[in-house]
Amino acid sequence: MPLGSRRQRKRAPAEEALGEDEVESPRKKGAVGSANDKNCECTTCGKVFSKPNDLTRHMRAHSGERPFGCETCGKTCSQYNNLIQHRRTHSGERPFVCSTCGKAFSLSGALTQHLRTHSGERPFECSTCGKAFALSGTLIMHMRTHSGDRPFVCSTCGQAFSESGTLTKHMRTHSGDRPFDCQTCSKAFTRSSDLRRHRNTILSTDLIVGRSASPLLGG
Repeated sequence: MPLGSRRQRKRAPAEEALGEDEVESPRKKGAVGSANDKNCECTTCGKVFSKPNDLTRHMRAHSGERPFGCETCGKTCSQYNNLIQHRRTHSGERPFVCSTCGKAFSLSGALTQHLRTHSGERPFECSTCGKAFALSGTLIMHMRTHSGDRPFVCSTCGQAFSESGTLTKHMRTHSGDRPFDCQTCSKAFTRSSDLRRHRNTILSTDLIVGRSASPLLGG
C-alpha cells in the first residue's frame, strides 16, 4: 500500500503530460485552434497534441484565457483543476493525508514531495555531478552552480543572482525594508538569519546576567 492515504488512478499519458491534477473539466470542451482527431496542432507555435482537449488547454497559454472563476474572491484560472486547488485556500480543505505522520496537504503534489522526507527518495539527479535531490526545483537551482546562470537581476543596480530568494534579500538593501522584528526589543532586520543571531545574543546575555545575580539572590 502506498505511503499516501488517498489512492489515485493511473493517469493516461496525455494527462501525465499536463502535470499534477491538470485534468480538464467536462464542462469545458472544444479546441480553440486548428484541431482534428488525427492532428491537433497549435496554429501559434506548431506544437502537436494527440487530443483536441489537450490543444484547448495549451491554447490558453497563448490567449491568456482564464474561463474558470472563483465564486468567493473572483480569481480566475486557466484550468478547471487549478480552480479546485484554489478553492481550498478558502475552505481550508486538505484531502491528501500522509499515512505515516498524519500531516495533511491541499495538493497531491505537496503530499508526494512530503512522502520523500519519509522514504528518502531523491529522484532528481544532476547529470553533471550525480548529486540527487528530492525536489525538481532544488535540482534546477543546483544546476546553476555548474552553468553559472544568474537569471534573477536587480532592476536597481543590475546585480544578478542564481536564486530568486537571494534577489529578494538584496532588494532590501535598496528599499530599506526590515520585515523581521524582534519581539523583545522591537529591533528590525532585513534577514531572518540576522534576527536569529540577535535573539541568541539576547538569550546569552540573559543567561550571563542570571548566573551573576544568583549568588546575590541566595544570600
